[in-house]
Amino acid sequence: MTELDYRPSYRAATVASLAVLVLYLLTIGPSTAMWDTSEYIAAAYTLGLPHPPGNPFFVLLGRVFTVLPIAPSVAMRVNILAAICSAATAGMWFLITERVLVSWFAERWQRIVGGSLAVLIGATAFTVWAQSVVNEKVYTVALVGVAIIAWLTVRWCDDPDGAKSDRLLVLIAYILGLGYANHMAGFLPAPAVGLAVLIRRPRTLFRWKLILAAAGAVVLGMTPFATQPIRAAYFPMLNEGEPTGCRVEISASCTFSKATWDAFKYNFNREQYGKPQLTERQAPFSAQVGMWWLYFRWQWLRDPYLHMQTQQSVLAALFLVLGLFGGWVHWRRDRQSFWFFGPLMFTMTLGLIFYLNFKYGYSQAPELGETVDREVRDRDYFYLWSFSAWSVWAALGLVFVWESLAALIGAETIKLGTQVLELPKRRSWLVSAPVLLVACVPLVGNWGPSSRRGDVTTADFAKDLLNSVEPYGILVTVGDNDTFPLWYAQEVEGIRQDVVIANTSLLNTDWYVRQMIRNPIRPYDSTKGPSIYRGRNWAMPKGPPLKMTLDQADSIPLAIEVPDTQVFQAGNIIARIPPRILTKADIAVLRMIKDNPDRPIYFSRTSGGYGQELGLGPYLITQGLARRVAPDVPTPGRDTLLVPGEGFLDVGRTRALWDSVFTAPEAMAKRGGWPDKPSIGIPALYIQTGFLLADVLHSLGDTAAARKTLERARTVAKGTRIDDLFDFNTQPPPVGAGDAQPKLAVPLGDTTAKK
Repeated sequence: MTELDYRPSYRAATVASLAVLVLYLLTIGPSTAMWDTSEYIAAAYTLGLPHPPGNPFFVLLGRVFTVLPIAPSVAMRVNILAAICSAATAGMWFLITERVLVSWFAERWQRIVGGSLAVLIGATAFTVWAQSVVNEKVYTVALVGVAIIAWLTVRWCDDPDGAKSDRLLVLIAYILGLGYANHMAGFLPAPAVGLAVLIRRPRTLFRWKLILAAAGAVVLGMTPFATQPIRAAYFPMLNEGEPTGCRVEISASCTFSKATWDAFKYNFNREQYGKPQLTERQAPFSAQVGMWWLYFRWQWLRDPYLHMQTQQSVLAALFLVLGLFGGWVHWRRDRQSFWFFGPLMFTMTLGLIFYLNFKYGYSQAPELGETVDREVRDRDYFYLWSFSAWSVWAALGLVFVWESLAALIGAETIKLGTQVLELPKRRSWLVSAPVLLVACVPLVGNWGPSSRRGDVTTADFAKDLLNSVEPYGILVTVGDNDTFPLWYAQEVEGIRQDVVIANTSLLNTDWYVRQMIRNPIRPYDSTKGPSIYRGRNWAMPKGPPLKMTLDQADSIPLAIEVPDTQVFQAGNIIARIPPRILTKADIAVLRMIKDNPDRPIYFSRTSGGYGQELGLGPYLITQGLARRVAPDVPTPGRDTLLVPGEGFLDVGRTRALWDSVFTAPEAMAKRGGWPDKPSIGIPALYIQTGFLLADVLHSLGDTAAARKTLERARTVAKGTRIDDLFDFNTQPPPVGAGDAQPKLAVPLGDTTAKK
């Protein structure tokens, strides 16, 4: 087949993509969300560096979208970027499906139906839909790159000796490089492209000029990485990995230095995460395939509350069989494109499963409990490409079923040249068409769990946590969900930039400690802060939260072993630290307490018992969503109560925050569920706060206020359906960030939160 034999239905594909975009815009999130969403929106807005390897192409592209006047908020503009990428992906799957059907159906309308089925199935698969309405990270940008490469390669396979074939290969190589500058998944199509070239035109391997041109195109596509050492040396507020040898200011001498090269390589290779070799399996391969299957089941009917497990399994089996039939039909009807798409599907399923080498999934095999190591959250987004591309084969399988049913209803004999064919009658196609409604299953089953329309819970939580801290306070956090949303609130919405956030996972790295010292103190604007902090002159602190030089910061050991009880003293605070291993983060936190006697220091309540682990329990007093380190042991009284199991509670401050500052309870009440179980600790924190405050108010005789507080907490429980995720009688929900890692393991190693 040559280019002249077939004209792709680009107009129909465009209409299909626009329809998908409309669906996404109807369900798009107006704000940020949990996990990496806030980090990447903030990085795009500030041209900062998100966690290694930094994803520079996404940052540049995201920055463009943050300034486009296409939505009322920065977050929504970046979310629209995700929607556009996934909608464009749907168009690519349309074209590929239609192309496979060329040798199958002579009439264009039948091929358009097949392409539309692929669009509907792929666009509404749960993970695809959920990632397309809230830009959690870089995945949808990577997805559209994979899809574009897939379409270009299919076109190349049609005419490998054509006039444009070499240009197509160079363009594919460039997009591969650009995709890698966005995310490593950008290279997923590379093995399949190579195999397709080897099979369709093996002599390409001996065309050294073309090989050099393709290699140069890959390198050119990866050039966004060159922006990282330059931008990092300007020390933006988000500067994760800090891939620069510059320490005070940017200059040619430090930028073009071995120190910069080493820092860049460390960042580029994601060495701080310390992932094991592929030969060191983190779980049995069968369990890792089981994780993929668990997430595959989610795609067609997301059932977060486990109320429809039988239906989910049946639908998953149906779409699995449809996809396998589709793959078989693809092989039988169009070998040219199969030599690329078949290996691509293998790469994005079994090959990807082996390469990712995950532990057991967070929601996988619950009967094993804590007897196995688990991922800190569900990783379905890493298989986004697999589930999205599966729509092509599922659509082909569904078309095969449609044709088979139509043939049973009624067929007619048609002579094409020397061939005599038995084909379904047109009326038979129409009568059997209802079977195509199977493609609507994920649209119906995933609307609720995928939609983020009107959801502002994460942004409101970030504001509430920041406002629980007094002006110029230092807030110790532990993980993604109690840190990234705060970065978003500060850097994008300009809320409480005076608060210093000290994340314990990141404090175990050199670069983060340096940034704590280097970052400027930002002023507190009392007119924009909550009313509870007005009427008082808040003096701006002098000096950074860590009174150390950069060299002294670099010399902090990764960990020290404390074999006996260690006494830590700061002013009137005398903390007795039990025998343990003190990490670099622990040392930094204790040093901040010592260096800032006049500055309020808080532990986010999402950190659980971290403050108590450092021997500070007697000095902690709860204020809203945080615990303040008091300069002396608090004196119990009517406004400061000692609550069993909780410690000291500042009743007045917590009540003022709950009544007049916190806005997340109302947002959570409207949420209509909380399908992400690993982050359920966030709404659980509000529920616990409300119950605790209501109980205290009742004990103080204020029954009306207690009843009102209790009812508000119950609306959070109802709106998030927390009782559907946990049995309160046997398994109370955790109150925390949901992703904190163990502080240190022996032998000593990096303790940064694993991505």
